[in-house]
Amino acid sequence: MDGEASTSAPANATEQPDANDQVITPWDVKGGADGRIDYDKLRRDFGCAEVDDELVRRIERLTGVPAHPFLKRKVFYAHRDLSPLLDAYEKGEPFYLYTGRGPSSENLHLGHLIPFQFTAWLQRAFRVPLVIQITDDEKALWRSLKLEEARRLARENIKDIIACGFDPEMTFIFSDIDHMGAGGSEGSAFYCNCLRIMSMVNCNHVRSIFGLTASDNIGKIMFPAIQAAPAFSDSFPHMFGAKKGIRCLVPCAIDQDPYFRMTRDVAQRMGHKKVSLLESRFFPALQGENGKMSASDPTSAIFVTDTAAQIKNKINRYAFSGGGETVEEHRAIGANLDVDVPWKYLNFFMEDDMRLREIGREYGAGRMLTGEVKKELIGVLQKMVAAQQARRAKVDDAEVARFTTVRPMPDLFAGARARAAELAAMSSVLFYSHQPPTNGIPWF
Repeated sequence: MDGEASTSAPANATEQPDANDQVITPWDVKGGADGRIDYDKLRRDFGCAEVDDELVRRIERLTGVPAHPFLKRKVFYAHRDLSPLLDAYEKGEPFYLYTGRGPSSENLHLGHLIPFQFTAWLQRAFRVPLVIQITDDEKALWRSLKLEEARRLARENIKDIIACGFDPEMTFIFSDIDHMGAGGSEGSAFYCNCLRIMSMVNCNHVRSIFGLTASDNIGKIMFPAIQAAPAFSDSFPHMFGAKKGIRCLVPCAIDQDPYFRMTRDVAQRMGHKKVSLLESRFFPALQGENGKMSASDPTSAIFVTDTAAQIKNKINRYAFSGGGETVEEHRAIGANLDVDVPWKYLNFFMEDDMRLREIGREYGAGRMLTGEVKKELIGVLQKMVAAQQARRAKVDDAEVARFTTVRPMPDLFAGARARAAELAAMSSVLFYSHQPPTNGIPWF
């Protein structure tokens, strides 16, 4: 159906020999000579497959719900080995989800919300369990944060993540520092897998993938193994027992691809299947698409703690416009939608497909002005952020414990097995209908 990507990236996938080339690593994102990111080139260079319309339709058929806008609009636009995972799911073989967060700031911004909103939708749509790794250890190594500060930020970020709507009966959230430092069989199983991965990957391989140098601290050499371990099911015996080979799907931004290329390289030697990936574009900064939104620059980002007035001010003052310099020029030539930030943000967060298409048509033709588009966006973001804040206000320490406590989690795949039985009972006519399902579920 959809062509699979090669199992490993080209040898020069992370090399950027020309100063004008775009630079994409897990820690640095820089556009090319024109400041923009060529996502198709990035996907090809990394060796990933395209999320095409046929694949989106297949996900709708398997889940029985309309595709998330992030899929329909190709926000999540690239993948590795998604088709084998869907083949297995259709035959009744379950999988689990894995995503994570490096807690470098007090609060999340909208770019941070994207993988969590999408993962929450995937969990509901496929009825599968989820692990969320909080890499407070990574931020201590890369950002020179004190360990206690990294742990504090982790606790605050966990509350924001829970507010995205995950199922507490199907979700385990853990801090690396706390989980591996707690002892017991769970921390031991996780750390043992970390050690196995470390023993299989030499320093030269890690340095070539991540661009590390001899002056980097030794923790940076070790850390990729820690981010790889959650992709292997026997890292979590309280969820999956000692069973190996349960498939894993990771929704993430495409800059995380190097971590999982390494993870896929060791999977078979670990006795596991290769992890599958669904990879997204970056959420651009307010000032333009020459990188991704950054928590270190408050004028580049909308935070989940921003008030309605702050959101309005940031969009009106800082959101880069592709409209004409004057009203007359704009009416004559229309807006450049390829660079217009308000339009791009609406593509992420406006739920109404028909209204979105209408705005694009009218704005691109010059019949709609930048101020009108910004007004539409402000309304969408104010509503979404207020809803996130209301959910966050309900997350207390007891709710955090529901997600972070190591506890028995029996029969995590009952929902997925039930869906497989439903699929088996359907007729082939319904299977291949091109009409999208109508029983939708919330997407944020």
